[in-house]
Amino acid sequence: MTGREEQSLRIAVLGTGANGAAIGSDLVRAGLDVTFIDQWPENVTAIRENGITVQLAEGTTVTPVPVLHLCEVAKQTRPFDVVLVLVKAYDTRWACELIKPHVAADGVVVGVQNGMTGDVIVDVMGADRALAAVIEITSAMYVPGLVERHSHYDRSWFALGAPRPEATHHVAKVASIMRNAGTVEEVEDIDSPKWMKLVLNAGELVPSAILDLSIVEAARHDGMKELMIEAGNEAILAARLLKLQIRPIFGMNTPGSADPDTYMQVILDELLTNYVLTHSRATVLQDWMKQRHSEVNEINGLVVDVLEQFGHPAPVNQAMVEFALGIESGANTPGMHNYEPLAARVTELKEKTYVR
Repeated sequence: MTGREEQSLRIAVLGTGANGAAIGSDLVRAGLDVTFIDQWPENVTAIRENGITVQLAEGTTVTPVPVLHLCEVAKQTRPFDVVLVLVKAYDTRWACELIKPHVAADGVVVGVQNGMTGDVIVDVMGADRALAAVIEITSAMYVPGLVERHSHYDRSWFALGAPRPEATHHVAKVASIMRNAGTVEEVEDIDSPKWMKLVLNAGELVPSAILDLSIVEAARHDGMKELMIEAGNEAILAARLLKLQIRPIFGMNTPGSADPDTYMQVILDELLTNYVLTHSRATVLQDWMKQRHSEVNEINGLVVDVLEQFGHPAPVNQAMVEFALGIESGANTPGMHNYEPLAARVTELKEKTYVR
C-alpha cells in the first residue's frame, strides 16, 4: 500500500489509553487521518486541549489529534475505513457494537488487544470485516493525555491475521498502517500467536500486580519467577489441548521458543531482557491503581476454564484469579504480603488435585 493510499483512509483508534494513544500518535505523525475515541473524560479533554504527549527515552513528542468521547461517536457522519480497537478485552463487544454503524461497508475492525477477542469481533462485525492482532508494546498512562512509552518502535511488535478467511484481503492494508508503529508479522493462523501471547500474559500480568511490583521486580523475587513460569506452562497445556501451534512471537528465533517444555521460560526471559524496563508495571497493576477491573478473567480465568473443559486442573492460574478478584472486591490489597499466602494457596490446590 502506498503512502498516498494510507493517507486516504479514515482511521479510528477506539480506546486511547497508554497503548492506543502511543500507536495512534505514531500513525498521526506518519501523516495518516486518525481520530481518537476514548471513554475517560479527563483524557479526552487533555488530548483535545493539549494534544497527546508521548515520553520516550529519546525525547518527548506532542501531537495534535482529533478526539471524541464515546458519547460523541453517534454524531459522526463520515464512516471510518479502519478501526483499531484497544479497549480492554471485556469491553470488546459493546465497543464493536458502538462503532459498527460508523464503519464503512468495506471497512474493517481490528482487535489490537490482549485476550482472545477475535471471535467476538467476528460475531459483531461479520466474518469479512474482522481482524485480530497480537500486541507487544510496553507503556503506561497515569496522567490524562500523557503516555510513558517504555518500548521504542524497534521493540514494538504485532502479529496480524484474519480469524476467518473472508477478511484476509484486509490484512495487507492494515499491516501497512500498523508498520508506522512497529514491526508487523502477517499470519494465517492468528489464534495461535494470540494464545502464545496469552501464555506470557498469564505468567506476568496478574502475578506481578498481586505483589504490587514491576514485572522485572516480581521475576526477581525469590520463588516468584517459578510461579510465573508455572502459570504460563498451564496455558501451554491449554494451547496443546486446543490444538494450537506452539510458536515464537516477537520475531524470536531463540532455541526453545517453539518447544512447549521451554516456551514460557524463553519468552519470559525475552520480555524481561528486551521489552520492559525495570520499573514497567503490568497493565493489571495500572488498572488497579485507577481502581478499575482488570482482564484477569479473560487471561488467567480463561486458562482455568479451558483446562477444566478438558478435565485438567490449573492450580496456579486458579490461585492467581482468586487473589486478583479478592483485590478487586476490596477484600485485599496488592503488596508483598500476598506472596506467602499465594504460594501456599497454589500448594493447597495442587495437593487437592493430587488427592482427587
